[in-house]
Amino acid sequence: MKSSIQFVDVDRPETWTRYRNGLCQDCVANCCTMPVEVKLPDLVRLGLVDPFEAEHEEPKQIAKRLSKAGLIEHFNFRHSIFTLARRASGDCHFLDAKTRLCTVYEQRPGTCRLHPQVGPRPNHCPYSPRGKR
Repeated sequence: MKSSIQFVDVDRPETWTRYRNGLCQDCVANCCTMPVEVKLPDLVRLGLVDPFEAEHEEPKQIAKRLSKAGLIEHFNFRHSIFTLARRASGDCHFLDAKTRLCTVYEQRPGTCRLHPQVGPRPNHCPYSPRGKR
């Protein structure tokens, strides 16, 4: 007998659901547990980097400061891409743990704005309804 219970594994895109409008409203925000790669303009928009600093400081130096502050977990020197640090739970620092909503929605990074149109499996997301995780 086939079970109707579906398990979603963020690291296995083949378990993801095809995205459709409204899906996010009752989701537990599994996408907010994935690594978030950002560029310098995203960091400025989030208020983590001052516009003056972004214009006059080398990305490598900015990365050092953000890493020391625990705000990023990785910096790709070749492409100047920063990976935001996450909580021990794996959640994005900007995800409200109780409501599972983004606390910086209007300032969110480009990666988040474009999800799920781009990503490991375009037009699919690691949807899981609230109450199941």
